[in-house]
Amino acid sequence: MLNINRVSRRCFCRILPSTSRFQICNSNSSQTPFLNSYSQLQNFSQNLIFSRKTLCSESAAKLNNSSCWNCNAVPKAAPFLFCDSCRTVQPHHLSVDYFQIYGLDKNYEIEDGILERKYKDWQKKLHPDLVHSKSQTEREYAAEQSARVIEAYRTLTNPLLRAIYILKLEGIEVNEEETVSEPELLTEIMEIREAVEDATESKALNEILSPVQEKLIQWSKSFANAFRSRKFNESLTCIRRRTFYDRVNKEIITKL
Repeated sequence: MLNINRVSRRCFCRILPSTSRFQICNSNSSQTPFLNSYSQLQNFSQNLIFSRKTLCSESAAKLNNSSCWNCNAVPKAAPFLFCDSCRTVQPHHLSVDYFQIYGLDKNYEIEDGILERKYKDWQKKLHPDLVHSKSQTEREYAAEQSARVIEAYRTLTNPLLRAIYILKLEGIEVNEEETVSEPELLTEIMEIREAVEDATESKALNEILSPVQEKLIQWSKSFANAFRSRKFNESLTCIRRRTFYDRVNKEIITKL
């Protein structure tokens, strides 16, 4: 069994500097260090690129003022992607976030099966093939809405992408241009990769894969707890660490 906690000087020298990069960023700075307290984060977040308050207020305003472009019917519920009165696809609004598209509360944890069921329901209404004989306007709306529903599904079904996205809604941008240096983590990942390279049988690869997937689960749970407690620096740390395990997990599965 591979000891993924063993520190190797040889491996450490090979892997630094890291190619995985993260930071909190704002519109006035290309690189900002992690914040030391929640109060600092509150002050800092006022200048962030994305504003949750603005996003929510814009969404509510657009919904309240919306009506079907084809029959003027008022939407009965959000999000208003499809008019049930005249069966026409509506224009999409970027103010409607991915969680709203799928009728979910903005929580990291998502119940299994909900996304897939709702995804299929939306595609039955929004797929471009269903409006091929309609007007050019509605065909364009269908293409836009269907693409957005697909992108939302892809994001929300991927634990790492979902974590990055939910922080984005909070006004926190995960920037992959920041260099990260965590010697123990980087050494551990390199040792795993070396073991994968040396493995010649599926049994050996599965023995390596099992603890890696346990790490993925661990960091997803840690992110959920940190996000629920509004500890955004901890949330970012969880994303950073999960990213490394996510990459090596894909490498192992590819070789299996």
